[in-house]
Amino acid sequence: MQEVSIDAAIEFLHGHLSGYVKFDGERVAVKFIVASDGALVMPVMEAMLLAMETVLELPNDDDDSMHLIVTLSRQSETGTFAQWCDRWRAYHGEPEDVRWASVAIDSGRLAGWFLDDQAMMKANPLAADEIHLLKQLNAQPRMFLKALCVTNKVECEDPIAVGVDGGGIDIRRMHDVGRLPFPLAFENAEQVRSFIEGASFPTNL
Repeated sequence: MQEVSIDAAIEFLHGHLSGYVKFDGERVAVKFIVASDGALVMPVMEAMLLAMETVLELPNDDDDSMHLIVTLSRQSETGTFAQWCDRWRAYHGEPEDVRWASVAIDSGRLAGWFLDDQAMMKANPLAADEIHLLKQLNAQPRMFLKALCVTNKVECEDPIAVGVDGGGIDIRRMHDVGRLPFPLAFENAEQVRSFIEGASFPTNL
């Protein structure tokens, strides 16, 4: 079995923003986002915050899924953290739980390979320009997003970009969130803009 690269593992994480949290004999479905510093953000139950050990399974508990041992830190939906609560809603809608947590990755494995916890929490190199890039991506008629959906075989009639990082674009669909990976990793906004402006579109859009 081929070793999983850290870049592939990070892209897998970004492509699976829902899964399950195991804690104290319980297993609960969760949805999350990835903040600009690489930490995860999610609404949680009080019991999750009090658990001794917490495991995040993405998307499930089979051998091909990602398993992360994580540490949850309670956060307030006010102050600087409020932006991530709002961002979560842009991705997933209104949460069922009212408590919030930032989630640090302590260790993990994917397809049997152990992952470097520090490398998994990669900061977004596009964070400073993300809002401007989202506006550009969502400008009607959103031909670039639709073209990427076709290229990546992602079904979505009306994609709306809700996040962008060096590895790709997160889009909101009718019932969930999809991922449109870039053909290579980008390190700055100018590279993304050049990619957008140089893109060619399929004739069937």
